[in-house]
Amino acid sequence: MTQTTLLQYEAPWPIYALDWCKSTSPKEQMRPRSSFRLGIGSFLENFSNRIAIVGLQDEHILVEDDYTDYPDFVTLCDAHHGYPVTSLQWQPVSAISYQWSQKSPSTELLATTGDALRLWEYSGDAQPAMSNFVGRTASSSGHSLSLKTALSGQSKVQNNSNGAPLTNFSWNEKAPSLIVTSSIDTTCTVWNIDTSAAVTQLIAHDREVYDVAWLPGSTDIFVSVGADGSLRAFDLRSLEHSTILYETPAPKNVPPPSVSPSTSARPPTSPLLRIAFNPSDSNYMSTFHMDGSEIQILDMRSPGQPVLELKGHHSQINAVGWGSGDQPLLATAGDDCQLLLWDLANYTAASASMNANSPRSASSRLNSPRPDVKKKLVTEPAFAYTAPSQITNLAWSPTIQGLNMSTGQSTAGEWVAIACGKTVRALKV
Repeated sequence: MTQTTLLQYEAPWPIYALDWCKSTSPKEQMRPRSSFRLGIGSFLENFSNRIAIVGLQDEHILVEDDYTDYPDFVTLCDAHHGYPVTSLQWQPVSAISYQWSQKSPSTELLATTGDALRLWEYSGDAQPAMSNFVGRTASSSGHSLSLKTALSGQSKVQNNSNGAPLTNFSWNEKAPSLIVTSSIDTTCTVWNIDTSAAVTQLIAHDREVYDVAWLPGSTDIFVSVGADGSLRAFDLRSLEHSTILYETPAPKNVPPPSVSPSTSARPPTSPLLRIAFNPSDSNYMSTFHMDGSEIQILDMRSPGQPVLELKGHHSQINAVGWGSGDQPLLATAGDDCQLLLWDLANYTAASASMNANSPRSASSRLNSPRPDVKKKLVTEPAFAYTAPSQITNLAWSPTIQGLNMSTGQSTAGEWVAIACGKTVRALKV
């Protein structure tokens, strides 16, 4: 017997949005399968998009090689979403104990972005409908997914009174009532989802904002990246200005100016698409450029240029994500069908030591650029997996406990899920 290291799910539509549940189901803590639940969203170029919750049908597939009577993952429930799902996330672990004003303790929240920020309630213990005929399966699986609220406020930007499409969002782990969204209309909006009210909206970039992330452990500071090629930090306690932590280098061969002047004085640069903090050391962030095949690792204590650059992909990168261990791996995936896992613990430890000896380290993290930092190049990932097609997104599981069954056992550890076409593959790390 060898334990399962690959699980698969086939959807009826192309998958883009993807997230792994952060905790076990409130009603199924004793069932190991409740740790293996994924939220997924379709990306169709129409208004018939859907979201779904998928999960293991039976734990035996984790420890039995020949357990092929059932598919690995099955659809537990789904719901109509309409606009393409740009991002989907399960509630943070801290939301379990948070005193929500209008939420049952037996349900879990998910959020999605598209044309609005939507909050969904998922229940895994809904009563199945009874059938009057012996042998006929019940018409409900006992799982339900229902829309709780849709939030879209008026935009600060002219000619856009209804709010522009949202590109991404970040759910605050310390204060799970706070979500910050990013939009193509250059703004970021902080929402209190418990009161359905916008806390603040600010014009964050010169052009579209593609991603946003709370600083781990903070309820005030978040960062964003966008089409203007900059990574910026904002502090809700002083919104008069932002701090530019990184800007894409200006292109060497700038094309001649067009007949009509540009709306922005800044020369054209490569947009930054995603931003992700290292959860075990929030000084470090990972980002990448549109159409780029390298990952930039930035240190908030020495902004201005990357401290590391990862070169392993052969075409554009689509997704990045850190694991949740004490020394988390960084996962990257792209159009080259490759999932790469990077172990950067030794590199970041060396960088931290250098910063500790710097007279600047005692000052605020949001300080001015330090020119003496040399960028290191990393070209050897710790792990590589080739998917059957281009990988559009990825999501880490939390650390899942080992499983002991009469037929065998599985070891504790993390999984990483990837979306490629209509397929989700989950790999044991």
